[in-house]
Amino acid sequence: MTRHLSLCVLGATGSIGESTLDVVARHPGRFSLFALTGNASTERLIDLCVRFRPRYAVLSGRTSDDAAVRRLRQAGCATELMFGEKSLVEVAAAPECDVVMAAIVGAAGLAPALAAARAGKRVLLANKEALVMAGPLFMQAVRDGGAQLLPIDSEHNAVFQCLPHDAAGRTHAREVRRILLTASGGPFRSVPIERLAMVTPEEACAHPNWVMGRKISVDSATMMNKGLEVIEACLLFGVTPERVEVLIHPQSIVHSLVEFVDGSALAQLSNPDMRVPIAYALAYPERVESGSRPLDLAALGQLSFEAPDPKRFPCLGFAYAALRSGGTAPAILNAANEVAVSAFLARRIRFSDIPAVIESTLAGVARIEAADLGSILAADAAARASAGRRVVQAIGRAA
Repeated sequence: MTRHLSLCVLGATGSIGESTLDVVARHPGRFSLFALTGNASTERLIDLCVRFRPRYAVLSGRTSDDAAVRRLRQAGCATELMFGEKSLVEVAAAPECDVVMAAIVGAAGLAPALAAARAGKRVLLANKEALVMAGPLFMQAVRDGGAQLLPIDSEHNAVFQCLPHDAAGRTHAREVRRILLTASGGPFRSVPIERLAMVTPEEACAHPNWVMGRKISVDSATMMNKGLEVIEACLLFGVTPERVEVLIHPQSIVHSLVEFVDGSALAQLSNPDMRVPIAYALAYPERVESGSRPLDLAALGQLSFEAPDPKRFPCLGFAYAALRSGGTAPAILNAANEVAVSAFLARRIRFSDIPAVIESTLAGVARIEAADLGSILAADAAARASAGRRVVQAIGRAA
């Protein structure tokens, strides 16, 4: 009999959180909701609490909200509403919780994901930044805490499925020649490069295949998301940067490939639906129905692949450079990208300014050893301040 699992969903109001809850709802009795969290989406979080009845809910972007507490009580919901970022750590590390879906976007997701790893949870990692910012520290926390780490990004989940691994979910890449991470190329794969300065946030967020949040949609358009995934892959699977390559695959059906030393290659295929990797990780080592429609290769007709253009996607090269530099360089890269993307979404800078802000921040902020969380957070803060100044400079040049 499958053991009943208690689940905490960090970032329940986002796209990954919603997909997670959709899979959970398809398997009543298999999971219970220990905690749901959101940043400041009060109404959405309350609606989820009324539907799923978790023991706790956290609004991390608020210090209090008496009106929200009253609305829960009026709806007959006994969920205890908590507030602030410290509450994220508390629910992620709680002894009553078995599984933590780490789906908070950005640096804000690092502390609770780290707490879940240290507490020995099954951590379903959808937050790229936890590994990008603090990779060696995070992986050490997984080992020290005895946590089980399962990747949720469709690419890393695909690699995980293709690699040999033991019952505890530990993979090894001793017989692997290359890992090939696929990328759709985003909405601007064939747009003339000179037009990129004029694209709007709405165009950048209109992903051709996936339904995602605004920040990650822009990362897909710049291919920074793929650069962050290269960094993640090296940490998750213990391979060097030279053994991880990126391949543009516009159909988003082959989610990644693993090539072995004998010349064989294994790939994981499915329709572009995040419920597939989520269902795999939630039920691991079993497989359960995800809600995704079956794959129809005959209807697709063909699958195509191409190498990424470094001139069109300079952010990919920045990520490889930060990975090879090591230390706090990936944290600086991530912070600069978050600041630049936020400014673009706010219409303060152009799409083509995003890589310029990142490149100048990487050059202007000193890289140090990532000895502990304090040094990583200090580098993050310095990079955000530096990137902020460069955003102001970009605005001045455009004026």
